[in-house]
This record gives sequence, structure tokens and C-alpha cells, in this order.
Amino acid sequence: MPLLEVRNLVVRYGEIEALRGVSFSVEEGKVVTLLGANGAGKSTTLRAISGLTKPASGEIVFDGEPISGLGPETIVRRGISHVPEGRRVFPGLTVKENIMLGASNRRAPKAQLSREADAMFDLFPDIRKFSNALGWTLSGGQLQMVAVARGLMAKPKLLLLDEPSLGLAPVIVQAVFRIISEIRRSTTVLLVEQNARMGLSVADYGYVLETGRIVLGGKPDELWGNEAIRAAYLGGHAKVPA
Repeated sequence: MPLLEVRNLVVRYGEIEALRGVSFSVEEGKVVTLLGANGAGKSTTLRAISGLTKPASGEIVFDGEPISGLGPETIVRRGISHVPEGRRVFPGLTVKENIMLGASNRRAPKAQLSREADAMFDLFPDIRKFSNALGWTLSGGQLQMVAVARGLMAKPKLLLLDEPSLGLAPVIVQAVFRIISEIRRSTTVLLVEQNARMGLSVADYGYVLETGRIVLGGKPDELWGNEAIRAAYLGGHAKVPA
């Protein structure tokens, strides 16, 4: 049984139908990437899964239990952590304090959470020296690392990552995706990404969304191997990622 199943999901914003019968699944221990242009429905899909947006119809099943319509706090406790687009780090808190906030769904002693936050710096060594720095002093790439670390503090079974490369310099994008490659060893990941090359480089499977519908699904080499699909959805004629 897949860890996550999305079945015929429909989401409307007023008269606009953002998702029109989206169905896909995510197997435990895998990285699945959702690709597509702006407005395709990628972020809306994640928001529906994490409870931030209420579906008009359809079903979302996580770990064998329906979660459609549950609130975000309940869904976090069930084991889904959402790292939204835009990082949303609290500027007046330190990096470590921001990371510890990710464990608000857990009843654990503060000393334990402090140790776990310190351990996050092993996974994110680039931000270790900023542990006591305020959030507003960090660069975009550093903020992205803080946001992902905060999401992992919830000890999720499924981590939702929304556009982790957005607005970052190429060298920082490489660093962020190296971390995603590490995360996959212990956490299932559903990744939304406009950068098709990077998104597929860490994925076990990918889906392409277009105007609220999934129009294609396949393994990364299958998606990159189709010249017409590559040109239409994946940024033109690029080589298969190493």
C-alpha cells in the first residue's frame, strides 16, 4: 500500500478550478517530484495534502487513513510536514529557535529538542555557525536550509517540499539538493519543483501537471528520454541527469 494516495482531487478558488481530478501515489521511502509551470497546481496539491486548502472533492489517504478535510495541526501529528514556498522563517528568532519550532507537534522535553536541533547542523553544516543569529540576517539559501531543518524536526513520515530551489543561486541549489538526497534515507519526500533537472535528479518517480491535471507520470529516465515531453514540460533539450 502506498504511504500517500491522492484520488480524483478537485480544488476550487471561487470560480477557478485549480485542480481537476488529480490522482497519484507516493511509495514509502521514495522521492516523488511534481513538475509543471507556474499555475499548474503544484503548490495547491501540497496545500490540500497538508490541510491548508480544503478540497472540493476527492480523497487523500495517508498511511492507510483518510485525511481529506482534517486541519493542518492534525495532519502534522499524523506525520506530514510541509515546507512551503517562501521559507517563512521568523526574522526575530534565532536560527536554532526557528528550527525548534518545527517540533511544536511533539510532546518532548525542551532539552531533548535542543539536542535534536543541534543535530540538524550535522545535516546542514552551512548554517551551523549561524545557530544564534537572527533569521533576518541570513541569505536566501541559508533560510531555505533552516526551513527544511524545521520541517524535519516534526519527525515526519512524509516531507512536503515546495519549490526549494526558488530564487537561489545555482551553487546553493546544488547544496540544497544534496541535502534532499540525504533526507531520503530516512524520510519519504514529495517535492514540488520548477527546476526539472534538479527535481528529477533526486526523484524515484515524477509527475507532470498542466492546468490542474496530471498529464504524464514516469521514472526520471523515462521523462527525460521522451523528446517531445522534454520540450513541452521539462525545459527543452537537456541531457539526462547524472
